[in-house]
Amino acid sequence: MRTAATQTGTAQARVTLPAYPDDCRVKEAHAALVVGSEVRSVLKRERLALDRQNSRTDRCAGFYDNISKTIQ
Repeated sequence: MRTAATQTGTAQARVTLPAYPDDCRVKEAHAALVVGSEVRSVLKRERLALDRQNSRTDRCAGFYDNISKTIQ
């Protein structure tokens, strides 16, 4: 029933959205905590992980922005 409703809605909207990039669904892991490692090194690795996630968020937002421009 849900599939039929989705197909009906898509047909009525006359818009077929492209597949959402797989990269946009990836979760960035926290930096591993290693016993005896310097706190600053963990912080640096954590910031690198956050930078990767922020870049991914920007790419995915750009993907959605491009779609919304083409639909309107």
